Amino acid sequence: MTSNKDISKFNISTQLTQLGRDPAEQYGFVNAPLYKGSTIIYNTLEDIEQKRARFSYGTTGSPTIANLESAWTQLAGAAGTVMSPSGLGAITLAIFTTTKAGDHLLMPDCTYRPTRNFCNNLLAKYGVETTYYDPMIGGDIEKLIKPNTSTIFLEAPGSQSFEVQDVPAIVKVAKKHGIKTIIDNTWATPIFFRAHEHGIDLSVEAGTKYLGGHSDILLGMVSANEACWPELRATYDYMAMLPGADDCILALRGLRTMHLRLKEAERRGLEMAAWLKARPEVQKVLHPAFDDCPGHENWKRDFLGSSGLFSIILNEQFTKSDVANMLDNMSVFSMGFSWGGYESLIIPFNCTDYRTVTQWKPEGFSLRLQIGLEDMDDLKKDLDEGFSRMNMNS
Repeated sequence: MTSNKDISKFNISTQLTQLGRDPAEQYGFVNAPLYKGSTIIYNTLEDIEQKRARFSYGTTGSPTIANLESAWTQLAGAAGTVMSPSGLGAITLAIFTTTKAGDHLLMPDCTYRPTRNFCNNLLAKYGVETTYYDPMIGGDIEKLIKPNTSTIFLEAPGSQSFEVQDVPAIVKVAKKHGIKTIIDNTWATPIFFRAHEHGIDLSVEAGTKYLGGHSDILLGMVSANEACWPELRATYDYMAMLPGADDCILALRGLRTMHLRLKEAERRGLEMAAWLKARPEVQKVLHPAFDDCPGHENWKRDFLGSSGLFSIILNEQFTKSDVANMLDNMSVFSMGFSWGGYESLIIPFNCTDYRTVTQWKPEGFSLRLQIGLEDMDDLKKDLDEGFSRMNMNS
């Protein structure tokens, strides 16, 4: 499996080519082999009674999964990492790790909607109360803490609306009260936001996105600091929520080019966001690197870069029919959920129905864009033609 040699002296691109593999243990092959299976063979009665093996059964993992766990642990600067079959699965693993019946959880109002659904439905059945908070609350989150508050969840930037939370201020309050913190760090990844270095206990990522990079896997990761690692691993073992080995192999392959793809996504995202900001049809661009995005100063202080996902708010004169005329006839952009792959995506969204603390009241329709690897001139032409169709009846 992974070599124990210290590669921390290298820059990130070099590290990503070496993490999670060890040719000396792979008969000289550059890439680690794929291990698939359930049954582990023991040599003696004593061995099986003591479960004396690196892996006792398929649900405890495999060399393939361990390679990816080790790689992500080093990349995230964590004490350990567990995998799950999806990003949402990783979120639930993290929350189950830090909560129990009777606990209170603080969740940002801008969170990924499936996270909200999990808290409001399944988690509530187990006696955990969730309070939603304004993502821009900063240190004032202390006013919401109850005697039974065990966890503060963060998401920076916020899903769809892209508010960037003041992570250091919230972490400071959490540590003062002995509360655990979890962050959904999928947008930035550990490359652009070092969650554990900012004091976060558990960092969740959807490897479905930039780690995989090709829209062909579902995967989630949770990395933990030293204090939370034993409980995270125990929760994982209780649930045996492990991903398939094939997805882990693809994730390890994606890891090698992740930095290059993320930097290119950043460049393309910024170029397209600036182009859209100048369009007369666009009222506002929601991109953390832009100074009018909520929490931009937090992003500027804490983050090392931005990725290729952002949102726009259209001017108020456009109707749903106008927007449909644009989106239904795109040639390069497609409508579909997820992001972080090679293809460009565009979807409409509306946070109004489910926000409970903050109000989402843009004057126009909102669109979220994922900028892929197509030619930028083709992407701009596709949007320009879409805007022309949208303008036809306005």
